[in-house]
Amino acid sequence: MTSQQKAMLASYGRSFLASIVTAFLATGGDIFSLNTNSLKQILGAGFASLLPVILRYINSNDVAFGRTKKDEA
Repeated sequence: MTSQQKAMLASYGRSFLASIVTAFLATGGDIFSLNTNSLKQILGAGFASLLPVILRYINSNDVAFGRTKKDEA
């Protein structure tokens, strides 16, 4: 695994973790009162937070995470 891939995965992880913690706290932050609906909302927020990093990966002009011509081959 290259250092660029490690940095990208770390960015994914930070984004996901920050979003699920924020969504959890927005629901009241009581782990014992979590139900299926609130868990779906929390995970949905986490997955939505990955979109900016995915967009950076798709963008070939992004010098940090963007795909290069050799990656596409």
